[in-house]
Amino acid sequence: MAKQYRILTAAAAAIALTFGAAHAATTDAPPPPPPGGHAMMGGPGGPGGHRMEMRMQKQLDELHAQLKLNADQEKLWQTALTTMKQNHQQMREAHKQMHDQFKSMENQPILDLNAMHAAHQKLEEQSAQLREQTATAWLNFYNGLNDQQKTTVSTALKKHFAKMREHEHKMHERWGKRGGADGAAGASATAKP
Repeated sequence: MAKQYRILTAAAAAIALTFGAAHAATTDAPPPPPPGGHAMMGGPGGPGGHRMEMRMQKQLDELHAQLKLNADQEKLWQTALTTMKQNHQQMREAHKQMHDQFKSMENQPILDLNAMHAAHQKLEEQSAQLREQTATAWLNFYNGLNDQQKTTVSTALKKHFAKMREHEHKMHERWGKRGGADGAAGASATAKP
């Protein structure tokens, strides 16, 4: 039972971060993808990222309107938003600094992989702390809701989870079809003399 509670708490925190990050991303410019990041996969700054952010912003705004928050709850909502925005900005700046540092290292004849690794580790640690602060702020907000409001949030999260699973399934189907076509082309090419 305790394990299920931890899993549900982690899932709720992750979704709160998802909703929150989407809100921050629509109010600020998205962070640049990290070096070697997947901007092409529709992540921040990549194709489709803006549409996704707009959908998430709309979902977040709709959820906020449905909750009909009292003054204390609204204060917790605003605190969570402010914390999230500030942490989002700090992460953007840290990513930019690391990107600039890596860019300057490219001109060196011998790369200092130890320095690159240390910079990456520092960024990961800082990002983890900021994500935890944001999650804590959103969980404080969630804990201040009544049962009806928590049910509303839970319903929205379940819908979001279902959409995420559906999207993931579609991506796997596309990858499977692409892999199948590539595999068939490769097999026919090797069969020809």
